[in-house]
Amino acid sequence: MIRCCQRGVTVSPASSSATILCIEDEPSQLLLRKLLLESEGYAVITSESGQEALKLFQAHPVDLVILDYWMSGLNGVSVAREMKRLKFDIPIIIVSAYQSLPGEVIGIADAWLRKAETETADLLHEVATLLKRQRAKSASCE
Repeated sequence: MIRCCQRGVTVSPASSSATILCIEDEPSQLLLRKLLLESEGYAVITSESGQEALKLFQAHPVDLVILDYWMSGLNGVSVAREMKRLKFDIPIIIVSAYQSLPGEVIGIADAWLRKAETETADLLHEVATLLKRQRAKSASCE
């Protein structure tokens, strides 16, 4: 694992060809998602803030983004908008405690998951689905 200079930022190498940027301002939630994704073979870059996540997004090749909807500083929608501006086809999953999808997320997030007991299975399913879709798009463009 590579620990970056900023607090709360880690880059973990893995054998998988997919790199996921995971952004969550609650350290315990971030660690759980990181461990879950690494257990599935994904390389995981983590950040506890939207500002730092945008820097990491520009500095590292990222295949998919998972971010919290409600964070201090830049919220998830602002971060997602900027990431889509930088790389329009990046798959983004927004995770939130809110029950329904706010209108501002439509067209920005590729998936919306509610934080709950079922998040683990749903998250892994969405990650696999979006990465498969992304790879199929890339293959058809070649």
